[in-house]
Amino acid sequence: MHLALLGLLTILAVLTAILSRRVTPLVALVAFPVVASLLAGFGLRTGQFMLSGIREIAGVIGMFVFAILFFGVLTDARMLEPMIRWLLRRVGSKPSRIVPGTALLALLVHLDGSGAVVFLVTIPALLPLYDRVGIDRRIMACVVSMAAGVNFLPWTGPTMRASAALHIPVSRIFTPMIGVQVVGLAFVFLAAWMLGRREERRLLLSSPVLPVQHPEEPGAKLPRHFLLNLALTIVVLALMVSGKVEPSVIFMLGTVAALMLNYPGIRAQQAEVTAHAPAAILMASILFAAGAFTGIMRNTGMLGAMAGALVHHLPGHGVKFIPLALGMTSMPLSLLFDPDSFYFGVLPVLAGAAGAAGIPPVSVAQAALLGVHTTGFPVSPLTPSTFLVVGLADITLAQHQRFTIPWLFAASLLMTLAAIAFRILPV
Repeated sequence: MHLALLGLLTILAVLTAILSRRVTPLVALVAFPVVASLLAGFGLRTGQFMLSGIREIAGVIGMFVFAILFFGVLTDARMLEPMIRWLLRRVGSKPSRIVPGTALLALLVHLDGSGAVVFLVTIPALLPLYDRVGIDRRIMACVVSMAAGVNFLPWTGPTMRASAALHIPVSRIFTPMIGVQVVGLAFVFLAAWMLGRREERRLLLSSPVLPVQHPEEPGAKLPRHFLLNLALTIVVLALMVSGKVEPSVIFMLGTVAALMLNYPGIRAQQAEVTAHAPAAILMASILFAAGAFTGIMRNTGMLGAMAGALVHHLPGHGVKFIPLALGMTSMPLSLLFDPDSFYFGVLPVLAGAAGAAGIPPVSVAQAALLGVHTTGFPVSPLTPSTFLVVGLADITLAQHQRFTIPWLFAASLLMTLAAIAFRILPV
């Protein structure tokens, strides 16, 4: 009970510190567990616990760093530009085509795994079109949020946090979820079409809208090495999803190939790496801290003691429903916890309790990805991306949340049902 209480206090301290924004997640994830380990009498062994946790997530850290570099290099090489131009030409002036086109554009841009990039690219590109046709800006914010939220790729923050926190390979978490994600994306496009049709009916009595054309720019051609870059992306993603090669190795080799192909000179390559290094280092440092945190919590026995206490106090028949309950409430939980607090503080406890009752921890990780800062991140006041959406779309946070939350919650519930049907979540 001593270790369970100490572990609980440690997690509460980490959550409070991060949520209050008094310290960075890096500081909170390292300082509090180290103090707890010293108070529990583990002394210098604390350092060994930290290294143990870091070793176990080294692959995840490598994957994240090189995924950022890989997609950053390809974006700078303008690989997405032809797709964006083609899409803008095809959607025309009908809301029933513009709104689903918005979802498709957001999905294409979200290949780099960054919600902020999706919003920075998609909203400014489409805002003039929405204003000219007269489509409600809240719809654009909603559809872009749904597309980015449902698309929980293996290199996105929530997936990697779940992998790092529970020491489970990314491919083991993500690959069984592909069918669930397909269901979620189908819902996104259906919802986008419905919202577009509703706008068409609303605008029917308005003055006729002139067709909006997006002609090719004079001399606009495919970017240099476009087909090679596209082929490289397909090969990297196919190998990563297959699970036959370590994702960190795949993205490392992919980054090297992309740099050599698009920026053959040493100065150009150094400039590219430098341009994308800040984002990679920031998240890598948090993941290193998370590895140290989970290493201490697990090796000191605090995590196991908390899980045992939770199982002891829960009804025997209730523990098996942890993944289901988490899946059903995952989207609203994004409004209560920021990503680091939930995935590194709450998720290990839930997974430990479920594991003690015979439920695979991977099921708990998969349940969390159904909503916790996937569908939930674009409306959570605890994530900067939310304010990016409302700022770029020039709407208020209240307008965005009232309009978008029901759609995101519906997507999360539908994916939860799909996970049950596909026997990913035990019931």
